[in-house]
Amino acid sequence: MLSFIARRCATGLLMLVALSLLIFVLLRLAPGDPIDAYINPSMPMSASDLETLRDRLGLDQPLPLQYFGWLRAALSGDFGYSIQRSGVRVLPLVMERIGPTALLMGMGLAIAIIIGIAAGIYSAVRRNAWPDIAMSVLSFIGISSPAFLTALLGLYFFSVLLHWAPSGGMQTAGAPFSIADVLAHLILPACLLSIGHAALIMRYMRASLLEVLNQDYVRTARAKGVREFWVIIKHATRNALLPVITLIGSTVGIAVGGAIFLESVFNWPGMGLLLVNAVGTRDYPVIMGATLVIGVCVILVNILTDVAYAFVDPRIQVA
Repeated sequence: MLSFIARRCATGLLMLVALSLLIFVLLRLAPGDPIDAYINPSMPMSASDLETLRDRLGLDQPLPLQYFGWLRAALSGDFGYSIQRSGVRVLPLVMERIGPTALLMGMGLAIAIIIGIAAGIYSAVRRNAWPDIAMSVLSFIGISSPAFLTALLGLYFFSVLLHWAPSGGMQTAGAPFSIADVLAHLILPACLLSIGHAALIMRYMRASLLEVLNQDYVRTARAKGVREFWVIIKHATRNALLPVITLIGSTVGIAVGGAIFLESVFNWPGMGLLLVNAVGTRDYPVIMGATLVIGVCVILVNILTDVAYAFVDPRIQVA
């Protein structure tokens, strides 16, 4: 087990280096000059001042030297300073945004997993009946709905028209902190985030369970007189969960993209909103730092997904 985790961590480290290189290249290919982000329009700078600033930031060096200089500093935990917020280090700025994003994604994925697995089991048991057809139609709609459209429609109907939930933020402005207030602000974006993932999990769970229900050991359990409820729950569902676990692990990366849209729409103070603001202000150090931290989280979740296989199915050996 330890050797497996070590190999996955080494692979993940190489993926992070490749990700940082890709982001670095894309940012350098963006139109304009990176030095423009440091210029205050109300305080014009002379050509000599621009060259001094370019030299201080290392932007006068060749691109490979710029990248390896940043990578060397990043490996030691120094991601530089934010351009938008002068004097603020990138790493603490990014780390304080992880909590709200983890809360939003955790709640959204928890809702998606519970609803998706339950709906998939019910749909498989009631195959070709009207509940199965209705849930299949709804799942196709959920899968086809882009995150930004779901967020905007949900905000308009449930916040603007019906006033069932707050329209944005993580807590009420000026109000003392309370868990109930945070949950009131969390429930709508979390439910909207879960729609597409719940629909996808439901389809996978349904297909996997239908395949398992045709296996010999399930027919044997029924022939022995085991109640149908326990046949489904104890014998069939556990084996049907393997492809669903794979899907859940890969869903985390997709959920990050959905969280970026949702945090922007609902003004949720997480990594997504930080990234959107950084892109808008061309805050390159924050973009690089936030992207790497997100990459680390996604890789860790995928490692935990592989380890979870062994707990769900003891026949799978992680070595």
